[in-house]
Amino acid sequence: MRFTSEQRLDDGVLEREFTLGEIPGTLWTPGSAPAPLVLMAHNNGLPKAEPRLVARARYTAARGYAVATIDAAGCGDRPRSAADEQSRADLRRAMQAGEPVDAILESYIGPLVENAVPEWQTTLDALLELPEIGGPVGYSGGWTALGIRLAVVEPRIAAASLFAGGYVPRAQREETRQVTIPLLFLLQWDDEGNPRQRALDLFDAFGSKEKTLHANLGGHTGTPWFELEDGCRFLDRHLK
Repeated sequence: MRFTSEQRLDDGVLEREFTLGEIPGTLWTPGSAPAPLVLMAHNNGLPKAEPRLVARARYTAARGYAVATIDAAGCGDRPRSAADEQSRADLRRAMQAGEPVDAILESYIGPLVENAVPEWQTTLDALLELPEIGGPVGYSGGWTALGIRLAVVEPRIAAASLFAGGYVPRAQREETRQVTIPLLFLLQWDDEGNPRQRALDLFDAFGSKEKTLHANLGGHTGTPWFELEDGCRFLDRHLK
């Protein structure tokens, strides 16, 4: 892992850009060390610099956590395969025409998740070698499908906060009963792109004995700010 830039933010958080082979990432760390680690991913290929992700990361770091995000394969500015580009074009066309998009999302997001998981695990290996990170590890992010897959294959993740705002492929829906870590699930009741019943069915399917659903009125990007504070309290219970 090679750090390429750093800046001390107004809230005392240290923000550093890094590269790990071909993987670009950002790490935010608080003034206190060592700190528990939170992996934070945004939905389905959006960049690590997405403003909502950065705002959540900075807030969480200021609460005493190391927070890391990466642009995994096919995400952000990293190259996409010809098949990915075709899926994205098909998705835009279908949405503009008001046609069903689940089959297109399945073919696009499924491989994206499978390709992303090994890179997140490689990043986790490197992060846990840093003296300023002490574990345990949590996952928080809008990319629910990735969070499910990581929770199944990565025993170092102790708790997860997920947003019910993106498409979850069949493979990850089938894995939900294998997810047994404590879970906080956020649902926007009027999310125009995420059928409410499908999100409720997903929450019901998780195998966790401790799982909490927070539902708020509003569309996809309308998650209230207080949910970020509640999310940190959830992390406090399980990572500190």
